[in-house]
Amino acid sequence: MSTHRPPSLVSSAQPSWRRRRLDPDHALGLRLTLAATAAFLVLVPFALLALLVLGAWAPLHRLDTAVTHALHGYAVDHPAWVALMRIWSDVFAPMPLRAVALVLVIWLLRRGARRLALWAATTMVVGGLIGPLLKLLVGRDRPELLDPVARAAGYSFPSGHALNATLAAGVLLLVLLPYAGRGVARVALWVAAVLLTVVTGLSRVALGVHFTSDVLGGWLLGVAVVAATTAAFTSWRAQAGLRPVQPARDGVAPEVERHPGAA
Repeated sequence: MSTHRPPSLVSSAQPSWRRRRLDPDHALGLRLTLAATAAFLVLVPFALLALLVLGAWAPLHRLDTAVTHALHGYAVDHPAWVALMRIWSDVFAPMPLRAVALVLVIWLLRRGARRLALWAATTMVVGGLIGPLLKLLVGRDRPELLDPVARAAGYSFPSGHALNATLAAGVLLLVLLPYAGRGVARVALWVAAVLLTVVTGLSRVALGVHFTSDVLGGWLLGVAVVAATTAAFTSWRAQAGLRPVQPARDGVAPEVERHPGAA
């Protein structure tokens, strides 16, 4: 007897690509789809902002100029404020933050968490490469001010300080969350990550070396990179048979706290 099945039965036994992406029974496909959608939704506002900057959209230009001149006027009259912003901007500059990330990667490698170390390094490297490339593509000049309180070289959009602060804060937060427990330490970790990201970006506007939209672009791009690499790592977890996690709550690899070689 022939075992050949009609084409209709074969096609019904193999769900379409779209159904596999959205079917809860295909957990990996569903997670990949949701993760890609989340990363895309973060990239949309960044792409829109970049287009507005490239097109020199008048309302955005006026807002940037107004904020820059207002903060510059305050800075000129308050040298202590300028000194504080300079110190913060120097301490949390891209290179020091990359050095901290490197220490974290080495620590993870020594604990046997090779894949988690690779995720952290990849996040920092990818963001660190995309930022300068976009600066060259957009080619936006920095603010021009009379009697500037600080100077910076290179193009302006997106802010490298804001981008790298977001990357470092995201990596440190998602790696260290499992060690923070469920109480005050967890809240403190979140507050520290937000402060690092926000104040570092704002310090660049306060010093007059970036427009507000430059910093906003750096934040958005940093979040997009962290979301994309986290999505890839989460997908690997699903393939490896590890339990699902919510990165914002559990971190990307909560099992590393108790079983260092598990990720």
